[in-house]
Amino acid sequence: MDKYNNTSKLSAAGLLISLGIIFGDIGTSPLYVLQAIMSTSVVTKEEILGSLSLIFWTLTFQTTLKYVILILRADNKGEGGIFALYALVRRHKKWLIIPAIIGGSALLADGIITPPISVSSAIEGLQLKYPYINTIPITIVILLALFFIQTLGTNIVGKSFGPIMLVWFSMMAVLGLNQIINDPSILKAVNPYYAYRLLSNNSGGFWLLGSVFLCTTGAEALYSDLGHCGKQNIRISWVFVKICLLLNYFGQGVWALSITGSTLHGLKPFYEIMPDWFLLTGILIATLATIIASQALISGSYTLISEAIRLGLWPKVVAKYPSIQKGQIYIPSVNWLLCAGCIAIVLHFRHSTNMEAAYGLAITLTMLMTTILTGFYLYTHRYNKLVIITFLVFYLIVEVAFLAANMLKFTHGGWVSLLIATIIAIVMTNWYFANKIKNRLTDFDKLEKYLPALKELSADESIPKYATHLVFMTNAKRKSEIESKIMYSIFEKRPKRADIYWFIHVDIQDEPYTMKYNVDIIAPDDVIRVVFKLGFRVEQKINLYLRKVIEEMVKRGEVDITSRYFSLAKHNITGDFRFVVLEKYLSEENNLPFLERIVMNTYFFIKKFTTPEHKWFGLETASIKVEKVPLIIRPYRNLYLERED
Repeated sequence: MDKYNNTSKLSAAGLLISLGIIFGDIGTSPLYVLQAIMSTSVVTKEEILGSLSLIFWTLTFQTTLKYVILILRADNKGEGGIFALYALVRRHKKWLIIPAIIGGSALLADGIITPPISVSSAIEGLQLKYPYINTIPITIVILLALFFIQTLGTNIVGKSFGPIMLVWFSMMAVLGLNQIINDPSILKAVNPYYAYRLLSNNSGGFWLLGSVFLCTTGAEALYSDLGHCGKQNIRISWVFVKICLLLNYFGQGVWALSITGSTLHGLKPFYEIMPDWFLLTGILIATLATIIASQALISGSYTLISEAIRLGLWPKVVAKYPSIQKGQIYIPSVNWLLCAGCIAIVLHFRHSTNMEAAYGLAITLTMLMTTILTGFYLYTHRYNKLVIITFLVFYLIVEVAFLAANMLKFTHGGWVSLLIATIIAIVMTNWYFANKIKNRLTDFDKLEKYLPALKELSADESIPKYATHLVFMTNAKRKSEIESKIMYSIFEKRPKRADIYWFIHVDIQDEPYTMKYNVDIIAPDDVIRVVFKLGFRVEQKINLYLRKVIEEMVKRGEVDITSRYFSLAKHNITGDFRFVVLEKYLSEENNLPFLERIVMNTYFFIKKFTTPEHKWFGLETASIKVEKVPLIIRPYRNLYLERED
């Protein structure tokens, strides 16, 4: 893992980078959590102490124990996130695809609402100084700028994230401590009795869990970004982050006690604990922190989609790699969809308090699904059964309670995030089953029976040579098999004579950064098969990788790539390489069951708007022939025609 990322080891640089990348989402929660808790009722001492107690124990059990201590153990060669976790366990049970799709969809939906609520919460602080200012245009401009800079890559900007977030967390700690000094008795809220009393004695106490949950919404992102910094850096820096968060929450609690018996009336606890002279500076720092938090979520969405593509859960779309930094990826289509979604959220809800009413519902589903996958991970890795049962029972009860409380938000806007998650889940499910149908019914033949014909075609000088080296991408997992469509293309569509036929297969591995290959010389100087074993986070540059393989084979004397044309061979000129990529389309000659017809029609409709196969495999710079071939999944049967004489 270290060859990809030297910040994975415990170091000062790694700790600083963790502050900038890992804790942005959870680190900006104090902007709106207590405000959300107190927004709909008269402020009481019991509510304040109980809410602070719930926040303390939620951060302790949900974030510290579950994610920082337990789930960070479930790393896939140093990588985290729900799809990395799914890749670790998917071989054991097919049904695990269900929690993976639900969790991944909900996490992507959360990525659309988090930037608007974070930036809006920060910018609305300006209304304390300028009550009539319209913050919506400012929020939209900031979000637009944020999405535009994605095209440039964030490697340089990212270096400043850590120091800015260090200032942010330090500022929160100082502001909170300044209030706590005035009333240290607020610290008694650490006692879980106050949480219990609020939940049991207050008729609306249980429903406050929906707002309390907002304090831990960034925990899932913490796990997803594991690969950027390493678990040790995350664990150590979390100690500092948690202390700063709690100091600020408890400081806001001291202020809230001063207004017991009244309602907030639009006041923002986070900004109320700031001295007036510091307010504009505090708003600026808060805005920078929310931009960084949003940046981390946007980058996380790219990574999530990239993993989904390579796991067969998402259409192949163009991805760019703006720097050599590990894991840095930019997906234009996702970027602009997120941008449109974020702006639509701002225009629909208009104010952060309205967004708070909708926020958190989707991410609760992700946490539930992560719990299920983690329980299965612990089981497959032979952890003590009592530990597994305790983990599952405790966290399923806690997270089902949070989900139930968050369901109150459904009619207040929570339906928006669930609708987005549902649409994403439908696409993932459709893509998964469409690939299953294709793979199950794709027609394969034994390669061995074609070898004599391939050798004869290669030597038949009566047929014009198509290429010196002819390369086909194949889905056949066994070296003894080949798609019948490839053989049809070589022999029947137009006889394609070549000196050497290369068949390339890409095998996506469950490990994130595997880069291996093996070579089978099936017929010396005539037929060669190369299998690339690539991790699910490795960019597919097949043209580049094949060159490297051929260089190694030439050094070993396994292949001669010199041109077979006499005039070129005597000058030692390398023969040409030509790739043939077969792009399938759904044939009209299909008689599919109703559901399969919907799945396949949807699949091919979406495929029209996605990246062509040759670009996906990194063959843009190669000599390419793209051939359209019909996919006949299930032809009409019992077709009778009567001849008339």
